[in-house]
Amino acid sequence: MSRLYLSTAKDEIARRRALVPTGQVVEAWPDLVEPGAFWLGDESKALLERDGPPIPVRLALPTDRVEVYYGPQLTDVESLPREESLRARVVSGRGIAAAWITLDRFGHRNTFEPQSPADPVFNLRRVGGGKGHLWRLFRTKQDAIVYMVEAYGREAEGAEWARALTIEGFEDLVKRDASALDGPPP
Repeated sequence: MSRLYLSTAKDEIARRRALVPTGQVVEAWPDLVEPGAFWLGDESKALLERDGPPIPVRLALPTDRVEVYYGPQLTDVESLPREESLRARVVSGRGIAAAWITLDRFGHRNTFEPQSPADPVFNLRRVGGGKGHLWRLFRTKQDAIVYMVEAYGREAEGAEWARALTIEGFEDLVKRDASALDGPPP
């Protein structure tokens, strides 16, 4: 089972990141609530640990507990971000799920410029990828339901996806699924 990790080893992550071979990418997302903390997935953690001891982590979450909705109009799949990166970005904002919202329900491209990293709408694509993708982060199940119903309609597949989420909020995710490793949960 793949995992997402919360680490406060900011300086060590930066030091080891500089040692990663060219062409390989470490994606570590700053936690938007706890300064100096970062979220990363298994692949990024493994790259950082390639030539050294394990990176200290305080918390681990199962990657698949962070839900992603792509919808029926998904395009430009070659430039989609890695799942690990997308899900780490979601939990960095204390989210539980995200939806691909690059196209609206009519097939028109959405345009939006986030005003800050805390904005629930964000752009993310594969490193070196072509077309960008727009995502909507959900911090609660209710937030997901309201957005998906308003954006796609009450009976739409996306609204059904949101109603089927099993996590109510970030605290619920941590309480139910986190493995505390070397400190208290966030």
